[in-house]
Amino acid sequence: MSRLGNFIRARLRRRLFLWFGVSIFTTALVVGTVMTVMGGLMGDGSWHQEAIRARTFVSNRLAEVWDDPVRRDALVRSVSEDLLVNVELRDTSGALLVRTGEPCPPRAEMSVPVERGGVRLGTARACSGATRTRTPWRGPMVLLLAGTTLWMASGWLARRLSRPLDTLARAAQELGEGKLDTRVQLGRYATGEMSVLADAFNEMATRVERQMADQRELLAAVSHELRTPLAHLRVLVELMRDAGGPERTADEMEREVVELDALVGELLASSRLDFGQLTPRELDGKDLAARALERTGLPAEALSVEVPEAKLTGDATLLGRALANLLDNARKHGHGVEALRMLEREGQLAFCVDDRGPGLQPGEETRIFAPFYRKDRGGEAREAGSLGLGLALVQRIARAHGGDTFAENRPGGGARVGFTLRREGPASMKAPRA
Repeated sequence: MSRLGNFIRARLRRRLFLWFGVSIFTTALVVGTVMTVMGGLMGDGSWHQEAIRARTFVSNRLAEVWDDPVRRDALVRSVSEDLLVNVELRDTSGALLVRTGEPCPPRAEMSVPVERGGVRLGTARACSGATRTRTPWRGPMVLLLAGTTLWMASGWLARRLSRPLDTLARAAQELGEGKLDTRVQLGRYATGEMSVLADAFNEMATRVERQMADQRELLAAVSHELRTPLAHLRVLVELMRDAGGPERTADEMEREVVELDALVGELLASSRLDFGQLTPRELDGKDLAARALERTGLPAEALSVEVPEAKLTGDATLLGRALANLLDNARKHGHGVEALRMLEREGQLAFCVDDRGPGLQPGEETRIFAPFYRKDRGGEAREAGSLGLGLALVQRIARAHGGDTFAENRPGGGARVGFTLRREGPASMKAPRA
């Protein structure tokens, strides 16, 4: 994926997730602080007053029945059952008078002095009963569970928010790779501004696809139409020769016509690649190479087949153009063709041409495949009959067939330039059934 797609998937979703988590933590901290402050304020207010009234009420009720053990014990049990607490009642000497449930710890939750007429009769202590077992971590655990649940929900929300941008990033990458029919379909994620952005992207992609189609159609039409006047020019050259015209002028005119015809052929092949109009079918690599040698006027003995199986799937016209360009490059810039070889290279079928030249200079192994690169003793200059498009087109054809180009110096001298391809064709190109 592109850097934008990785950023959206990794950075944006992660940042949203962290932002939600920080927001939840901050909210919990603020709420806890407010509750603590309010609890402190309420301690001096109505809640505190109510607690004092309750303690006074219990103390007075116990003081009323203090001298009647039956009524006193019944009141203690009633308070214990109603408030769900354990109660202990002791006299001033600390002797236990009555207890409900388990003994209270030394520091009970509530201690109420029992007085009557200013005289202390004893002390009532209350603590949580068995039915309300004290769990110190209950509150924090509840808060932790609630925070975890909210954070998981925030992860889902972050994914939902970043999903449309992720889809747009992938569509932009595919459009940049040449898939001009790419459109964005957000589906149930199409909400608000994301829908507007998706519509704008789709409209832009439609305009780009239409403009590119118009340009390619124009290039294909112009290239095709140029073939007619070129054929006429060839006829005129022959007529001029027959009429006794200057032979040197006729040769120069014919050479220019041939070069112009080759350029038109390259433009046609380039437009087919731009259109993606490949016609794959089962081919025999030996026949393909033999026809290329025949068209360029080279002997059939120049072909060297070094693979046991030469069957492949590809576009015959484009592969023929690639082989013709390799041979033409060796003839013009490599002092002639030594051999056209078919061999195995990195698990793929390879076609390569050995020339008789001085070889490649450092760095030319990749530069020679750049468009408009022309070699003249290692420099870039215009040579007669060369525009530097031949090997660049070979590279495009090779990559369209799932392979690539290569160039290297041979140990015995001269250069080897060629291309590889998948025998079964690229994954996106399937041969039609016979």
